[in-house]
Amino acid sequence: MFYLLYLHYADIAKDYPLLNLVQYQTVRVALAMATAMIVSVAMGSRFIAWMRVKQGRGQPIRSDGPVSHLSKVGTPTMGGLMILAGIAVAVFLWGDLSNPYIWIVSGVTAAFGLLGFIDDYAKVSKQTSAGLTSKQKLLAQVVISVIAGVLTVLWMTASPTSPNLETSIAFPFFKAVLLNIGWFYVVFAAFTMVGFSNAVNLTDGLDGLAIVPVMMAAGAFGIISYLVGNFIFSDYLGVHHVPGSGELAIFCAAIIGAGTGFLWYNAPPAKIFMGDTGSLALGGALGAIAVATKHELVLGIVGGLFVIEALSVMIQVGYYKATKKRIFLMAPIHHHFEKMGWPESTVVIRFWIVSAMLALAGLATLKLR
Repeated sequence: MFYLLYLHYADIAKDYPLLNLVQYQTVRVALAMATAMIVSVAMGSRFIAWMRVKQGRGQPIRSDGPVSHLSKVGTPTMGGLMILAGIAVAVFLWGDLSNPYIWIVSGVTAAFGLLGFIDDYAKVSKQTSAGLTSKQKLLAQVVISVIAGVLTVLWMTASPTSPNLETSIAFPFFKAVLLNIGWFYVVFAAFTMVGFSNAVNLTDGLDGLAIVPVMMAAGAFGIISYLVGNFIFSDYLGVHHVPGSGELAIFCAAIIGAGTGFLWYNAPPAKIFMGDTGSLALGGALGAIAVATKHELVLGIVGGLFVIEALSVMIQVGYYKATKKRIFLMAPIHHHFEKMGWPESTVVIRFWIVSAMLALAGLATLKLR
């Protein structure tokens, strides 16, 4: 909003140096991060108290999980609403609302958040760890992601350096390699968004485990968005230039700010869980940002922790169906380490370290070409 107001009153703003700062994406990145954090922190205590009253017994805890989790009984869920509120306010105030990528990513985030909210509500109201069926969630996710994929292809501004970029897959480490798959790209884009949304959802099982890696991934993609959206930087680094994608750095900054505010209350022992409301939305947002910036494969590196968590579940289920035996003591894999005797805090911090290393590895692909 403020950016559009600045453009409208540019002739007046030029006489006031402080107002001119709004034109710079880097300044709006900082302001978006601060705004999102303030909103998330400010609504925290009252929101949590209200959720305790509304939800009663809070999020149901799996009876077959680690024994230590029984102490979490009564903790409210749907904390993702705090994150989404912070992101919404920050992006509305500091984002370029005429930018199509802002609307696509915001739409995916809101739609996945709504789906997660419905799932959380079903769990809390029925007091069961099973909300919507997997088929119901998957169908809704696919529909949302296909629509987002189509809009991304249709609304993407043609790149002056990479013909047919809108329907092509870019590969890390190779400057000139583009695989144009036409409208099949929509399927690939949908797979990226759906897959990553569910991967983040599976990771959200311990206090603070999912939100910090999400913030790290958002930080990495904030840098990627800014660089690929800038013609000079993208040309220097040899990455495919996506006009307008730099504005997504503001969205990434909002994720970091809102996530920081949420972590204030989600730090062990958590006062609230983000629930599917937050995990599905944040995973979908990162997937949509990766699609818009043409760094879908790099997302698999930056968000490698989430990929590992999802693979551990797939391997466990597949192996059990084939042999009636388990590879891991419990899946997702963070529960495996808990069953091995690692304290929850140890699992969380070590997973944070792995996530940080993977985020740096993902950023390294910008230069290693």
